[in-house]
Amino acid sequence: MVNHDQCMNLDPVFELIGKKWTGLIIHALLKESKRFSELHTTIPSLNARMLSERLKELEEKGIARRTVYPTTPVRIEYGLTEKGKALEPALLELSKWADDWIHE
Repeated sequence: MVNHDQCMNLDPVFELIGKKWTGLIIHALLKESKRFSELHTTIPSLNARMLSERLKELEEKGIARRTVYPTTPVRIEYGLTEKGKALEPALLELSKWADDWIHE
């Protein structure tokens, strides 16, 4: 039986992951780090302003990291932290659930 505390613990999770595009961004970063343009290509219907906003939110929550490489030109990549990578099993289960139930 689910209790009040369990529901309250899930509220911030759904508030963050449930935001439009956030789950897709995390999913896109599961296997490897990507540059901003690669993420934008991976999720073409996501505009650059929203991608930038969501990446900043994920950084603030400690789920994503931004790495700047001091090359010419400067290269910036986004990847998941250990905290972000820990979401993989949950996202894979959600993906499996969607395969089984969403398109029936």
